[in-house]
Amino acid sequence: MIVSLTANTTLDLTLFVPSFGMNRTIRATRTVQSMGGKPTDASWILGEMGIPSMALGFAAGAIGRKVESLLRQKGVSHDFIEVGGETRINTVIVSEDGSGQSVITTSTLEIDPAHLDALRAKFESALDTATAVVLGGTLPRAISPAFYTEFIGIAKGRGIPVIFDADEPNLSAGLVAQPDYIKPNHHELGALMGREINTLQAAYEAGRKIIHDYGTCPIITLAGEGGLAVLPDRAYHIPPLVIEVVSAAGAGDGVLAGITYACANDLPIEEGLRLGFACAAAVCLQPGTADCRKADVERFLPIIELVPYR
Repeated sequence: MIVSLTANTTLDLTLFVPSFGMNRTIRATRTVQSMGGKPTDASWILGEMGIPSMALGFAAGAIGRKVESLLRQKGVSHDFIEVGGETRINTVIVSEDGSGQSVITTSTLEIDPAHLDALRAKFESALDTATAVVLGGTLPRAISPAFYTEFIGIAKGRGIPVIFDADEPNLSAGLVAQPDYIKPNHHELGALMGREINTLQAAYEAGRKIIHDYGTCPIITLAGEGGLAVLPDRAYHIPPLVIEVVSAAGAGDGVLAGITYACANDLPIEEGLRLGFACAAAVCLQPGTADCRKADVERFLPIIELVPYR
């Protein structure tokens, strides 16, 4: 069973606007509510593909119940720890003039030490039947980045593959525990490296350093450049498909889902890359974060290219 762990559960509210600017009233042309949070997004996408998983983490209030309801609709099991506050709502603003999109995040969960102890116990119990663990994302205010060092270490200590996706400072904290794979985008990788990552070669060099320093393989998403998988003895450039992008929110979580599926089933990582980038392309066709359709994934799967990068 795949286990996803999301400390900072969320729903995403996507607003499509003609254009975005300050100091004026903007009327959205449409709104979409969908799943959010990297690991729960991965579970959500896997559920669309008919692949079961167990979602763990913290949740609270009516929004937390909505997250659980959405996961159930995709066939995802869940066992969240109920905490104080409210599961957050993040706002994704998509400008229809082609200028791009932005995400406004919040932090509204209230965590105390007893909640952490309860989550740790649930996590260790779930590892008894886990075939892979995917975790990451932001953390509630009361939790330090060392959370990821600890929880990745627990899974690794049990010999379970771990796939991790987070921004700084959580990314560097998690790397200390040497997850099997990370999936940063080029901004997150740049924050880790302390410099901009804006070319394939720069991404490759950063990826080699991560393998050298931590033994962790990075699968890097590069927006219009597609992706780059840096492995111990080889690397692949995954060119982007030519599609009409509705919203890219959650596309990277499609890659996360594909990598996790391969690890959970002891498949070559190449199969996970093809599935992941097919899921990412399918997500881009939908207005909601991490939303996709199985038929689109299956349509894209045969045309995903893995080009050896030298």
